[in-house]
Amino acid sequence: MKHTFRRSLIATALAGVFSAGMNGAFGAAFGLSEQSASGLGNSYAGAAAVAEDASTMYFNPAGMSLLENSQFAIAGNVINLDAKFSGTATNPFALGGGAATGGNGGQAGGTGVVPNLYLMMPAGPKWSLGLGVNAPFALATEYDADWVGRFQGVKSEITTININPSVSYKLSDTISLGGGVSYQMLEAELSNAVVLGPATSGRTTLEADDDGWGWNLGAIFEISAATRLGIAYRSEIDYKLSGNVATTIDPTGAPVAAASGAATADATMPDSLAFSIAHATSDRLMLLADATRTGWSSINQINIVDPGTGTLRDVLVLDFDDAWRFSIGGNYMLNDKWTLKAGLAFDETPVKNAQTRTVRLPDNDRTWVSFGGKMKLGQNGWLDFGYAHIFIKDADINLSKSQQAPGFSTPTPAPGTGTTVTGGYKGSVDVFSVQYTLDF
Repeated sequence: MKHTFRRSLIATALAGVFSAGMNGAFGAAFGLSEQSASGLGNSYAGAAAVAEDASTMYFNPAGMSLLENSQFAIAGNVINLDAKFSGTATNPFALGGGAATGGNGGQAGGTGVVPNLYLMMPAGPKWSLGLGVNAPFALATEYDADWVGRFQGVKSEITTININPSVSYKLSDTISLGGGVSYQMLEAELSNAVVLGPATSGRTTLEADDDGWGWNLGAIFEISAATRLGIAYRSEIDYKLSGNVATTIDPTGAPVAAASGAATADATMPDSLAFSIAHATSDRLMLLADATRTGWSSINQINIVDPGTGTLRDVLVLDFDDAWRFSIGGNYMLNDKWTLKAGLAFDETPVKNAQTRTVRLPDNDRTWVSFGGKMKLGQNGWLDFGYAHIFIKDADINLSKSQQAPGFSTPTPAPGTGTTVTGGYKGSVDVFSVQYTLDF
């Protein structure tokens, strides 16, 4: 059940980045901002307006109209999350109650690689076509198997692949429009300890997947020769996750048929709306800014259902708020070969408070500091590189949940199965990105 929940969560906004680190490196919750290396250096400020290379098709497909030639771009983003818990937890009463044994879980974060690939080409004097492949959502946290909070989560991993064909149209010398369709695949794995009965515990792992369709639209307005405005929207994507729950008894690992079997869950990934501005103060300096709202409130409660009987296996309450991301940055052309970049961003968490924060997603507000550069390679190539350090605000947690094994009871907290995790998280994220772009 939890597995399905995580997967749903990640699918909903999967920005953070691959791991919990990805969690911080991308966007709030489990959304990933890292959709190019060319934008990392300025914290993705002005991403919906700058139209620097083919990666513009993700941030605003209208930007393809501002690129003169065909382009191919491929990028790799290495995201490292440092996330550590300190605190206590209670054992379910059915297992004796009192303080839970075990440590603080060790390093809950980790390192992952998020790739991006884009291809665009003009299709006439006003039209351009493009294809992007990327990962908009991801999550990866994993604790020591015997940590104190194991009854609320041990492993949470969610991955997505987004295939996004796009088209742009240059309506006039000052207005460009664009749109695209997204086919997105999501996989999730969630595990945790569960109560199987008096003095008996086990482990449950949920693996589930699904695919879904969405769309995106954008427009860019050339206000003057020096100023460009961009607006871009990405739709929600609905998922009906399906998979299996496998439960075993501790410490033998014997399977428990009554707590195993098929599971489904409906989840909706959030939409987003971005406003960007790019202003050239001179031939060398461009200032950038961006404000993006993500509709995380679409992920409120996820019901995990046994498809054979229609009964609930679990209910996962996230109670997210919508969240904003604000960024500012600049690009300075040092000479014909080098461009330098820097940026700052504030990424608001959708998590309301310590009573709704989960061990699977110990998210909080984060602040980005980034820098990078672009180097000309030959006549038609560029190499972009960037680094960002993301400061994650210390996050308190005081969450109580029922940990009855799936299929053993209704999703309401069964007597003797409740557990509470109390404490806090300290964390940060480091992101390194490299991108090669070929103009042809």
